[in-house]
Amino acid sequence: MDAHRLIRQEGDLFYTTAADADPGLGVPCCPDWDVADLVWHLGEVHWFWASDIDLRAASPDQVRDGKPNRPAKYPDLVEWGRSQLDRLLQVLEATPDDSPAWTWSMDESGHNAGFIRRHQVQETAVHRWDIQAAASDREPDPIDPEAAADAIDEFLSVSLPFGVTHSKPLSGSVHVHCTDVAGEWFIEPEGNVDRAHARGDVAVRGTASDLLLALYDRIPIESLDVIGNESVARLLVERVDTE
Repeated sequence: MDAHRLIRQEGDLFYTTAADADPGLGVPCCPDWDVADLVWHLGEVHWFWASDIDLRAASPDQVRDGKPNRPAKYPDLVEWGRSQLDRLLQVLEATPDDSPAWTWSMDESGHNAGFIRRHQVQETAVHRWDIQAAASDREPDPIDPEAAADAIDEFLSVSLPFGVTHSKPLSGSVHVHCTDVAGEWFIEPEGNVDRAHARGDVAVRGTASDLLLALYDRIPIESLDVIGNESVARLLVERVDTE
């Protein structure tokens, strides 16, 4: 997967859409946000992670101390966001994966620029989908299948442990299966994940893009091919905060 190409592609499409959008339009997946808030959010995200790498930060507070002010005028906000996309890519291109940086990964091996590089593909792609859903009168473009499959793998290995544990298990097991690219995962009730085919209490099948968007609560789980106990699949989505 060419992470830099995908971040650039998704980021450029995000800002092209943003430039022509009504900043006051609501964002369906984030009811408290309008389009301007979404533009600020993605720009702030890209600013944060580029700064985190630059500083070789040991904590998020080190980065937040330098947080910029939000541009007051919407055109300026869009241009500022574009500049943060450019800066993030410049920093990533100049930084090896094993360079240390703070991240929210529970695993110490994920505290580096490689973790950030990987996650920013899905962060940028999902928010590009968000702004198209808010500001366009046509269906948003799907997320690149290979990128979406990798993002599902990251979601299940990195994000899921925050919401599903031995002390807070799911009510059953889940089999997730991509129909357009290679990608299958079996999730045990306690959150253990095996990249394999196995029969679960519920099977959820769909394109990698649709599966990722469902896990991120952008589209309803019912819009996928769900076989078995649908409530278990819904609980999987509910357990992880993906705003």
